[in-house]
Amino acid sequence: MTPAPLQLILGSTSRYRRELLGRLRLPFEVQAPAVDETPLPGETPAATALRLALAKAQEVAARYPHAIVIGSDQVAEHDGQAVGKPGSHERARQQLRAMSSCSVVFHTAVAVVRAGTGHAGCALVPVTVRFRTLSDSEIEHYLRVEQPYDCAGSAKSEALGIALLDSIESSDPTALVGLPLIKTCQLLREAGLDPLSP
Repeated sequence: MTPAPLQLILGSTSRYRRELLGRLRLPFEVQAPAVDETPLPGETPAATALRLALAKAQEVAARYPHAIVIGSDQVAEHDGQAVGKPGSHERARQQLRAMSSCSVVFHTAVAVVRAGTGHAGCALVPVTVRFRTLSDSEIEHYLRVEQPYDCAGSAKSEALGIALLDSIESSDPTALVGLPLIKTCQLLREAGLDPLSP
């Protein structure tokens, strides 16, 4: 008798992460994690991303103990400070002005939890992004076209936002978009699900 396929759940409502995970051609469901994303006092952006990725996966896994659950989080860091999602045109303009000619590190974390076996693994993939020197007119044009108000750092590198940048340095090109697929595949294999197994 063939064992039932493992249930895979993405613990995120992000359309970017959903699209990225879809590239692996694995059937999966989506569940929203009920997690407070407020950084802890004195917590570094990297530590926040790791903690929240694991917390999201664990919260969903507690509801679906026999599934493999993926959680992910991303926190941008500029001058030692966390940079969140702008939420508005004015805030996005302020972010891009501040990051013009600067490097920003996007800390992208992923966690894979299988509560039924006690498995929990997580990884952090930093991405260093160097912004060009941006004029106010370039910033305004970009924001009008893209409206990236739900993206940390106000730039969608997978679309027109790439024109804002001088360089991207990372071990995983998907990390900047929100889910580092190389590490995700590694963690899935460790949890018992190989994307390349027939």
